[in-house]
Amino acid sequence: MDFDTYRRLDATALADLVRRGEVSPAELISTARAAHDRLNPALNALVEFYDDAEGQDGPMDGAFAGVPFLRKDIGATEAGRLQECGSRLLRGQRAAVDSALTRRAKAAGLRFVGRSAVPELAFSGFTETLLHGITRNPWALERSAGGSSGGAASAVAAGIVPMAHASDGGGSIRIPASWCGLVGLNPSRGRVSGAPEGQDSLFGLAREFVLCRSVRDMAAMLDVLAGPEPGDPFVIPPPGRPFLQELDLPTPPLRIGVARQAWGSEPIAPGVLAVLEQTAATLDSMGHRLEEIPPPVSADEVAAGVMGAFCLGLAELPQIAARLGRPLDHTTLEPVILKLLDQTLAMTPPQIMAIFDTNRRLRMQMAERTGQFDLLLTPTVPIPAPPHGLFATTRKDLSAQDFAQGDTSLFTFLGPFNVTGQPSISLPLGMDGGLPVGMQLVARFADEALLLRIARDLEQAMPWAGRFPPI
Repeated sequence: MDFDTYRRLDATALADLVRRGEVSPAELISTARAAHDRLNPALNALVEFYDDAEGQDGPMDGAFAGVPFLRKDIGATEAGRLQECGSRLLRGQRAAVDSALTRRAKAAGLRFVGRSAVPELAFSGFTETLLHGITRNPWALERSAGGSSGGAASAVAAGIVPMAHASDGGGSIRIPASWCGLVGLNPSRGRVSGAPEGQDSLFGLAREFVLCRSVRDMAAMLDVLAGPEPGDPFVIPPPGRPFLQELDLPTPPLRIGVARQAWGSEPIAPGVLAVLEQTAATLDSMGHRLEEIPPPVSADEVAAGVMGAFCLGLAELPQIAARLGRPLDHTTLEPVILKLLDQTLAMTPPQIMAIFDTNRRLRMQMAERTGQFDLLLTPTVPIPAPPHGLFATTRKDLSAQDFAQGDTSLFTFLGPFNVTGQPSISLPLGMDGGLPVGMQLVARFADEALLLRIARDLEQAMPWAGRFPPI
C-alpha cells in the first residue's frame, strides 16, 4: 500500500480492507515501517520500532484486524518488551505481563509495532528527555508535540500509524491531541481498567486510552477497551449500548457552558479564541443553548492537587532504584525530577493529606458550579503548540516551583477533569497560523455516549479529515 493512501484512511477503514483480503497485516506493517524509517529521524516520535513487527500474528476478525498500533512507553505493558518510561533510571527494563489494555487491544486485531516517546515518568507537557531527545511536531518541527503522549501524537499526526495508545493524568492525551490536530478522549475514571498494575493510577487522576484521527475509531476503540477487571477499585456504570451505536443516534438539544475566559494566568490566544467562537456558533446553529461560564475553580488549587498527586508518585523511586542497584542522581534522573523528588521526600503527613483534601474540594466545587450543564466547551490549551523547551524536565535552570507553576499554567482547562473523573475530549476544530487548535468538550461522569454524539456532529459540521501536516 502506498503511503498517501495509508495515511488518509483511519484504523476502521484499514481493518475493513484487511477483512476483505485487499491488503494484509504484513503489508500495513511494512508501510508503517517505511513511514517510520523516512519520518522518524526528523520527528523522534518512536523510541523503538520492533524488529519482529512484520512477523506478528493476531486475529483477523476483530474491529481493528491487522492495524499497526503503538504503545506509549509508560502505563500499559507488553510481556517481554522494554518499558523505560523515558528515564535513564529504568533503561533496559522489561515488562513481565501483558496489561489488560494490551490484551484487549490485541484481541481486537491490533498489531503492536513499537513504543512511542514520553517525557521522563510522563511528568511534563513537553516530550523531551535526556534518554531519547526531543519529540517534534509534524506540523512544525520547531514546535512541541505536547506531552506526555507526545510521541504517540506525533506518529499518528504524521501518518506512521492511524491510532496509538495514550494516557492522561493532567492533560496528557488532550494536550498533544490539540497541538498535533488529533482526536483525544480522556474517558471517565474507571471506564478503561489499568489492571493489573495501574488501577487507580495517580490516586485516580490518570486514565489510559488512545489518540486517533476519527470519531468512529474513538467509539470503536472504547468498545474494545471499556470494562472492569479484577481488582479495580470500583465499577463504573456500563453503557446502555455499544459506543459505536451511539453514532447512529440523534443528539438532543443541550445546555452547554462555554469558557470564554482564561481559567488561569495564561490568556487565551486570539486565534484559539476565534476557533472557540466558531465552535460555539456551530453548536448554536444546531439548536443547543449556550451560556458563558466563569472559571469554576481556582487554578492554584488545581495545580496543587494535580501536581501534588504527580509528586507523590515519585515517592517510590528510592525503592525502585534500590531494587535496580542504581543511584538517584543526575546520572539517572533529569534535573527537574530530582528537585521534585527532594521536595516530595521532605513532605510531612499533613502536607500529603492536604493534597487529597484539595482534590476532594475541587470535585465538590466543580459539581456545584457546572452540574447544571449537559456539556462544557473550553479551549483544550489556551495557545497553539509553543517552541520546544518551555517547561521541559531536562532544564537545569528551572526550580521545582517554577516548573510546577509553569507547566500547569498552560493546562488549566484540563487538570480539573482529571480530578473530577469526568470524560473529556479534544477535537481538532481549527487552525491558527498553520498550527492545529483543539477544543475540549466535557460531559457528566460516565456519559461518554453524549460526548461521542456531539463529537460526531462537529466532525460533520467542521470536518478535519482532509488536513495533513506538511512533513
